[in-house]
Amino acid sequence: MNQQIPVSSALDEETARAEIYGLLAQLYYAVPAPQLLEALRVAATEAPAAGGFLEEPWRALVGVARAMGDAEIAREYDALFGGVGKPEVYLFGSHYLSGFLNEKPVARLRTELAALGLERDEAMPETEDHVAYLCEVMRYLIAGDDVAVANLTRQRNFFAAHLQPWVTALCDAIEMQPKARFYAALAGFTRAFASVEAQGFDMLT
Repeated sequence: MNQQIPVSSALDEETARAEIYGLLAQLYYAVPAPQLLEALRVAATEAPAAGGFLEEPWRALVGVARAMGDAEIAREYDALFGGVGKPEVYLFGSHYLSGFLNEKPVARLRTELAALGLERDEAMPETEDHVAYLCEVMRYLIAGDDVAVANLTRQRNFFAAHLQPWVTALCDAIEMQPKARFYAALAGFTRAFASVEAQGFDMLT
């Protein structure tokens, strides 16, 4: 995952989409690296286009990043998603789709990933339904070089099957947490971005 912040209006739409998915993957997967947070803090806030639907939630996210220190954000991540035992908020799709971890949604996801020629890195302890993993797959389906895999039809189908059904519930769960500040802003941006993606894919049908 790279650390480019997707805010330049010079970026074409597909590159911007891929970069946003990459950014979401990084922010949800682990405590953000200091370099990533610093890049976020100095990012322009007219993103991805001035006056666009994502401008306000992006501005809110950047503003909270500027207002909080690295250690504060790290503590918030651990308080929401980490710790021993049950976390305050699950980042796994199977929890929202079936009420349990590692259930049928993961098996269906693995079947589709295999069809795409993708598999989980053995060094990654989380199952493939982690929101960061799914965002990274979407980034690949947008930016990958193999047009048989990286195309709008594959993106639409993967998003509709494996992100759209539960990502709003994840955002709700984060925003309901009193201790959420940075990640509440991230959830707001995620919800807005998912809405834009859904609308865009609907136009393809």
